[in-house]
Amino acid sequence: MRLPSKAVLVLLCLLPLAGVQAEVLVIDAVQQSAGIERPRAGMSMDQVRARFGEPQTVVPAVGKPPITRWVYPDFTVYFEYDKVIHAVVNRPTR
Repeated sequence: MRLPSKAVLVLLCLLPLAGVQAEVLVIDAVQQSAGIERPRAGMSMDQVRARFGEPQTVVPAVGKPPITRWVYPDFTVYFEYDKVIHAVVNRPTR
């Protein structure tokens, strides 16, 4: 199936706009996360619990190596075994 040349031209004109929207979303996410303190990579589960308290939700470990997820009101922490590998700011609910 071949697209008419006008349709191809319209698609080519709209393609750059997709990248603009993605950049704005990334910038917004970085600005929102700048002021939220969260655990650093390498912290133990005990250190996270001592510093940030009990999580709202604990998602049991899955996979190999086992990855556990703790959900706090503002961020989610991912552990490999008992060490933080990543902590991300939660998206605001709409």
